[in-house]
Amino acid sequence: MTRLRILSARILLIAGLTTVLAACSGDSDDKAYVEKPVNELYNSAVNAIESQRYLDAAQLFEEVERQHPYSVWATKAQLMAAYANYEASKYDDAVITLNRFIQLHPGNRDVAYAYYLKALSFYEQISDVQRDQAVTNQALRALRDVVRRFPQTKFSRDARLKIDLTQDHLAGKEMTIGRYYLRRAELLSAINRFRIVVDQFQTTSHVPEALHRLAEAYAILGMPKEAQKAAAVLGHNYPGSEWYTDSYALITGKDTRQQKDKPGFLKRAWNWVF
Repeated sequence: MTRLRILSARILLIAGLTTVLAACSGDSDDKAYVEKPVNELYNSAVNAIESQRYLDAAQLFEEVERQHPYSVWATKAQLMAAYANYEASKYDDAVITLNRFIQLHPGNRDVAYAYYLKALSFYEQISDVQRDQAVTNQALRALRDVVRRFPQTKFSRDARLKIDLTQDHLAGKEMTIGRYYLRRAELLSAINRFRIVVDQFQTTSHVPEALHRLAEAYAILGMPKEAQKAAAVLGHNYPGSEWYTDSYALITGKDTRQQKDKPGFLKRAWNWVF
């Protein structure tokens, strides 16, 4: 339905910008199709951008390309239409336009920006960890593509920062699922999720907790050696972490924070789940 509304709006815009041939046979009042000058259309689009009328701007830039496809303005207008859609939060439309720009103009001097804006269009759609993370994975792939293709650009530098944030978000999703399984005592499923965080998202902020949760899950399963191994890795890499303090208490039964009446590690882990 959104596509139909956008199409209708574009049709109305074209009608307002140009004089359309009625094309009815026998109509003596027919008028020839009149194009708007390319500079007039482009300047109107730029004015719309400056006024933050992004949807109007996108439509006007698209009209530049439609009416003057072989002008030097058309290529730039295509990229600007994508930018206007991005600013209007029409990310899907922006991605479609950017994919077409990249395909048609792979050697254009602005193609690095096109890849970067495509990555941002996915990145801005990243949702809460409780929801499906398909778009987060799309953002990660697109950001990595920017770094791989244009390593020395300012776009690459920003993409690297966003890659770290995106990976942290994906790790957070795995932790959410892992905690859910742990609360339900579905321990093998929980362990699989925590291992994904430890193995695939090693640089994220979620690794210390993932190692602690592994120690808990193994302890409940009656696998003390595996629990001790997870706690040892946690202690070696994050010795000052609160999660290591918890793991140390879990394995030894001794709380370094000197809390009284601390239960043993198996009882504590079992009580945490239930």
